[in-house]
Amino acid sequence: MTEYCPVLTPAESQIADVIRRADRTLAAAVSLALEEAAKQAAEGMRTIGQEDATPALQYFASVVHQHMYCLMCGADPDTLEGGNPDIAYHVLRNSQNIAKHYWSADIEPYPPR
Repeated sequence: MTEYCPVLTPAESQIADVIRRADRTLAAAVSLALEEAAKQAAEGMRTIGQEDATPALQYFASVVHQHMYCLMCGADPDTLEGGNPDIAYHVLRNSQNIAKHYWSADIEPYPPR
């Protein structure tokens, strides 16, 4: 099988660079927000004497994940209503493919529609 990898034009390369920088800025902001949420929760739990009940950073990551999933699918993140099931299907299938390809997950992704 021959793979085709186009050479970007100078304009396309500039566009890709702008998007890549924005992606990095976004990822850094999300990571910082997750750390801040975990720190805020830890301080709040310490204040009420419930240090052992402090959620892990992964809890807050799952909150962001669910919110983003709803936004990608067109659903209301607060009520989970109104999402497009076709987009949801493709988002899930993409996640399955990533897990299988990059992390050797023992999973068979949903078949293509």
